[in-house]
Amino acid sequence: MSSSARLSLWQAAWVIARRDFTAIVFSKVFLLFLIGPLFFLGIFAGGGYVGAMAADSADEPQLAVAFTPDANAAIEKARDELDPLVGMPDITLVAPADAADPRALLEDEDRNLLGVLSGSLADPLLTGPKEDVERWEGKVAIMVGAARGEAIPQAKIEIDMTDGAINRQTAQDATARAGIVMLFMLTIFLAGMVLSNLAEEKGNKIIEILAAAIPMDAVFVGKLFAMLGVSLVGLVVWGTAAGVILLLGASALPVIPPPAVGWPLFFALFVIYFAMAYLLIGSVFLTVGSLAPTVRDVQTVSMPATILQLLIFFLANFAVGQPGSALEIFAAIFPLSSPYMMVARAAKEGVLWWHLAAIAWQVLWVAIFVKIGASLFRAKVLKSGTAGREKGAGRKGLLALFGSASNQS
Repeated sequence: MSSSARLSLWQAAWVIARRDFTAIVFSKVFLLFLIGPLFFLGIFAGGGYVGAMAADSADEPQLAVAFTPDANAAIEKARDELDPLVGMPDITLVAPADAADPRALLEDEDRNLLGVLSGSLADPLLTGPKEDVERWEGKVAIMVGAARGEAIPQAKIEIDMTDGAINRQTAQDATARAGIVMLFMLTIFLAGMVLSNLAEEKGNKIIEILAAAIPMDAVFVGKLFAMLGVSLVGLVVWGTAAGVILLLGASALPVIPPPAVGWPLFFALFVIYFAMAYLLIGSVFLTVGSLAPTVRDVQTVSMPATILQLLIFFLANFAVGQPGSALEIFAAIFPLSSPYMMVARAAKEGVLWWHLAAIAWQVLWVAIFVKIGASLFRAKVLKSGTAGREKGAGRKGLLALFGSASNQS
């Protein structure tokens, strides 16, 4: 058969990927695979709903007002008049002596305070956590102005913010770590499917027929992208369910500062880096699984594979707290940890060309790992360096193979 009748590497990889993807996605086992995590999401949503109910039933935090008795009475009257119109915080009146140290009053565990209004009606001081001060500052100024009897009630208030709220940098650091954790959980949950993929087909001799029909590189690429496609289907289903839950409970969620690149781009980069992390670790798993003699042996090598993922996770999680250090740069360059570090950088820094360079770098290493894996498989298992160029390799032979396999199933 002429070389023009053979499938190209990408054509053969597409046939392999389409066959594996269809076989998995349209199976009953895959349906159970999708449903399983939804139960955990349901439990999470139920726990959040119970927590929200408990929070609603708890006493609302109050604003402590520590003026003179006459000023306190004026503030209380102004609050009652304005509350139906603009919504005012609940207040509790305290003696000025009790508010000599507003920070100590805030830390009193017997009180549930959002802030302390001290000083005098003419020169008020509002002390409280940053998020509470920013939320209530305007309304407190209106309340003080109304208590003074001003025609346009808008008093000037001195602000003293405590350390009760995290700043933007700390919040973005938390977002970065959350992104690493989420990426790790998804990868470790989904990449395990790749380990047993080739081992099963080695047992029923299908892999030998494939190796005689097409290059092993195409087999590796096709199976790797088929598993990625299956994982993305699961990611879409679970992500949609999680999005609905978060949308329904949006009012109970705290305000989270956006990542450095913004939420839309951060989510897009997260999906891209999940795909790259999956392809990178999946190509390693595919090689390890293909070299295992039996499916039972795959269970033996799954433990070192899991340990490898844990080491990558700990490396990235430790390096994210040392921006600009040699360790952080190494974690961003090392292929297996690069997706994790770049997700963290998307949360903390807005330099976009880093991501373009990192994605190109990771694609290069996926190609290298696939090439190495296919070469090892030919050398160690097939005992041949030219398994993909046997006589009779062609489009019809490959399609006939899959046609007969599907008829038998």
